[in-house]
Amino acid sequence: MRLAVLSESSADEAAIRIIIDAIRGEATESVPSLDLRSRGWPSVERILPVVLKHLHYNTDAEGLAVVVDSDDSTIHQPDHEQSEIFLECRLCRLRNIVASVQAGLTPVVNRSPLKCGIGLAVPAIEAWYRCGVDPQINEAAWVRHLQSQSITYTRRSLKLAVYGTERPNIETATRFAIDSANRLSDNLQLLTRLFPNGFGALARDITDW
Repeated sequence: MRLAVLSESSADEAAIRIIIDAIRGEATESVPSLDLRSRGWPSVERILPVVLKHLHYNTDAEGLAVVVDSDDSTIHQPDHEQSEIFLECRLCRLRNIVASVQAGLTPVVNRSPLKCGIGLAVPAIEAWYRCGVDPQINEAAWVRHLQSQSITYTRRSLKLAVYGTERPNIETATRFAIDSANRLSDNLQLLTRLFPNGFGALARDITDW
């Protein structure tokens, strides 16, 4: 499969591709997307329509995976999928963008619609990277944090635990992201169990392809 990946950094995109390959049980082929100079949630949300149109009209991409951090926003829940778009949920917002943009695209001869998979890293992708290392890190714990209960970690402590610094350079971030993704590829069941809604949504999308 020809796959593009969009996330909050190129380091995370490298890790996400490894994890998706593990979900699919086969290697994907990289499709260059747009050269993004700024990242983070606002940038991903803003650029997603442009990326979708670019991939549809200008590439032979078959799929697009998008993963963003939840930070302190509403965590995706199964009941969101049974109601109208839950705009406080970043995953729902991205799904809404994808549906809206794809509805307005002109079909391209001999091209199937782009398959899209969306995930939400709770509260940040570094939590996924710590999965299987620190058993106290999971979606349920972060829900308790959002309810003002005390837990053992913060977004800052996650970065420190993964990279040894709050501000890793891209080389350091990429090395640790890839190492973590390779380890997680052997234990996707644990990642799904501890992050059932954010990672689980991505896994279900990819599996449905």
